[in-house]
Amino acid sequence: MPDANLYARLAQRFPANPEMAIFAHLEDGRTYSYAHVEHVSARMATALVSLGVQPGDRVAVQVDKSIEAFMLYLGTLRAGGVFLPLNTAYTPAEIQYFLTDAEPRLFVCRPESAEALAPVAAKAGATLETLGIYHPDRDVADAGSFLAKVPDDAQFNTVPRAPEDLAAILYTSGTTGRSKGAMTTHENLGSNALTLCDYWKFTKDDVLLHALPIFHVHGLFTSSNTILAAGASMIWLHRFDADKMIAHMPQATTMMGVPTFYTRLLDHPEFTGELTRHMRLFVSGSAPMLVETHERFQQVTGQTVLERYGMTETQMNTSNPFDGGRIPGTVGFPLPGVEVRITDPDTGAALTTGDVGMIEVRGPNVFKGYWRMPEKTAEELRDNGFFITGDLGQIDEDGYVSIVGRSKDLIISGGYNVYPKEVEEAIDLLPGVSESAVIGVPHRDFGEAVVAVVVPERGSAPTDDAIMAGLSNLARFKQPKRVLFTDALPRNTMGKVQKKALRDEHTGLFTG
Repeated sequence: MPDANLYARLAQRFPANPEMAIFAHLEDGRTYSYAHVEHVSARMATALVSLGVQPGDRVAVQVDKSIEAFMLYLGTLRAGGVFLPLNTAYTPAEIQYFLTDAEPRLFVCRPESAEALAPVAAKAGATLETLGIYHPDRDVADAGSFLAKVPDDAQFNTVPRAPEDLAAILYTSGTTGRSKGAMTTHENLGSNALTLCDYWKFTKDDVLLHALPIFHVHGLFTSSNTILAAGASMIWLHRFDADKMIAHMPQATTMMGVPTFYTRLLDHPEFTGELTRHMRLFVSGSAPMLVETHERFQQVTGQTVLERYGMTETQMNTSNPFDGGRIPGTVGFPLPGVEVRITDPDTGAALTTGDVGMIEVRGPNVFKGYWRMPEKTAEELRDNGFFITGDLGQIDEDGYVSIVGRSKDLIISGGYNVYPKEVEEAIDLLPGVSESAVIGVPHRDFGEAVVAVVVPERGSAPTDDAIMAGLSNLARFKQPKRVLFTDALPRNTMGKVQKKALRDEHTGLFTG
């Protein structure tokens, strides 16, 4: 059986000239070639093995975006480890759950976080190392303890992996507040990278403007793996900055981002049609893009953003076509090799064209299941291989898929998933709070904004500042943009809170 290790598959597609740059215009002044990728990922893998990482061991990482962090990801793949990226906004209290659940062999964090996270790592039985942003004019110690263990030179034979072996675990929150670890295999990642490379017509001549975080499917897998599969290049920005995006766009050919990127670019006076004239592709995902944003982008640039649909559990499922009509408000067609069907949410029976129901997906991109949650896996992954996404949608007579809503009240704010139950449970524990409901309402910049509607206890008058102060243990993207107070939450005859009524009431909060 051919080696299915994702790194090995991608390396077969690297450019014939190893001196070709993969990272162009690095902010720290360095150049980085495909030869560097091979050599440095080998050194990273060697260091991981020296720290006890064996095939199948988890390597948890919460560090700032850097070339070294990306090489750590590739080194983990080469060593046969399972990469576990964690949002840099997560607090120690949140990290504790992930480490306890995944039981990683190694946890790599930022140097400035080591003191707070050391007891968390120790409790989970993980070795703690640190990794900072590399600066050419500083010694290795300033870049963290992990780089000090990376040899100056090393050869490494990439560990063979089977298609079903795990390559990564990515945590996605559940509506009960307990996060689920989506087990992603080498085949899941490899098939999706090669499909996207072909479908979006990437070649070695492409240069991707990359400003996404790399603890996320979009930035780490969809963007970076696709570029590696094409043997292409990236302009690697540590974070989104409209001025820097505009400064580097003349050297780029493509861009991937979330709707927030596009709204902020459109608000910049130097973002013009002339600036984007040479760009061949703009891709948006991780959250729905408003039709208004699509139309503004077309008016300014003459180009149409390509919107697609993916999930933590499945990578990319559908895409508007590269050639042909890209229709705002839709997420296009199923990708080659991927099946999408619409079913009755209650019975699972297939629905007909145009009917609204549950979106289900099947294909080589669909994950293996939830880490140590067989019952949850059985609930959401059918015996026939279809994954029940939790998204409500429809397929029109031309085959375009549209997402019309989300079950379980998931909020996607700025490209990040926010599950209301987790935020509500934190609010309901605060002094003076009787109950709460957390909803998402339209926001021009974030797609959706988190809003908390709070019912005070009788005789109490909590303030919005007090509520926000009590949520400091939650990541910033989960914290409400507004806190509203009400005497009672709307309920149906069965006593269930009617969140649709709340969303309808406050839908113009940020756009009206």
